[in-house]
Amino acid sequence: MEFRQLGASGLFVPVLSFGTATFGGAGDFFKAWGSTQVNEASRLIDVCLDAGVNFFDTADIYSQGVSEEVLGKAIVGRRDKMIISTKGTFPFGEGPNNQGSSRFHLIKQIEGSLKRLGTDYIDIYHMHGFDGNTPVEETLHTLDTLVKAGKIRYIAASNFSGWHLMKSQAVAEKYGWTKYVGHQVYYSLANRDYEWELMPLGLDQKVGSLIWSPLAAGRLGGKYRRNQPYPQDSRVAQGGSPVPEAVVNEEIFYNTLDALDEVAQEVNKTVAQVALNWLLQRPTVSSIIIGARNEEQLKQNLGAVGWNLTTEQVKKLDKASEVPPIYPYWHQRQNTRLNPTPDFYKN
Repeated sequence: MEFRQLGASGLFVPVLSFGTATFGGAGDFFKAWGSTQVNEASRLIDVCLDAGVNFFDTADIYSQGVSEEVLGKAIVGRRDKMIISTKGTFPFGEGPNNQGSSRFHLIKQIEGSLKRLGTDYIDIYHMHGFDGNTPVEETLHTLDTLVKAGKIRYIAASNFSGWHLMKSQAVAEKYGWTKYVGHQVYYSLANRDYEWELMPLGLDQKVGSLIWSPLAAGRLGGKYRRNQPYPQDSRVAQGGSPVPEAVVNEEIFYNTLDALDEVAQEVNKTVAQVALNWLLQRPTVSSIIIGARNEEQLKQNLGAVGWNLTTEQVKKLDKASEVPPIYPYWHQRQNTRLNPTPDFYKN
């Protein structure tokens, strides 16, 4: 298993990490993702560790804490072998302070996550989204205090816009507080918006990306085909997709699938493995969060590493999946000498 440095930190993470949103299955939305319980979760973790994947990601809102509970029970006796990531910010529980990145909410959620996970520290703690109501100074000072207390080792953002992340980094630098070293983002061959601003920002500020839904909620898993109905057992069909249907351009999506099919045949890999390997060639990517409802799916996804697409194959997938950027990015790209774009084709 390849390990990469996470942003400007000294932490190295495997290029594949395991997402546990499929653990628990509480509520209709997360039930559509999966309902893995402790025994099966323990087996999936065994498979991951055997493959060199020691990074496990969860969040307080996944099944309203049940995912953390299942993960916590499944790792008893082997916590020291793992990197554990969880998140706060989104609604949890009741009351006027049940969400956000305030000192009140974050401390409450950290304590709850530690208890549910059965651990006394969290390796990477994410702000699951940006809180536009709480001063950035309050959020970052609270996180810095938690790092100094040993309850958190590194902090990361998730789903921030460019100015959210840059303002946060500037404030942390101003006061000498802990800075974000990772950014958990949506990025896939079905949607490449991350490349427009967040990727250049990650390169400039040394913030590593942790990719969620790398297969676009299963759309790039190999079951979707042009002129065929969506698979009824898919998360999209069951209403559990975190990627809205409206953001996926249908014609470009199917053109991308055609290109994926061609490349998959060339390298004798599955469509999903090719889609994941494409991500591993992109700048800033530290780790791709893969999910699995069962051991078979997990082992297939693990087959995305240990080999690389050629530059020509990457270019073929790039061309098929490209969409026109929105303003001001299309304007900036008229002069790439002034506004260099990331180099995707370094050997």
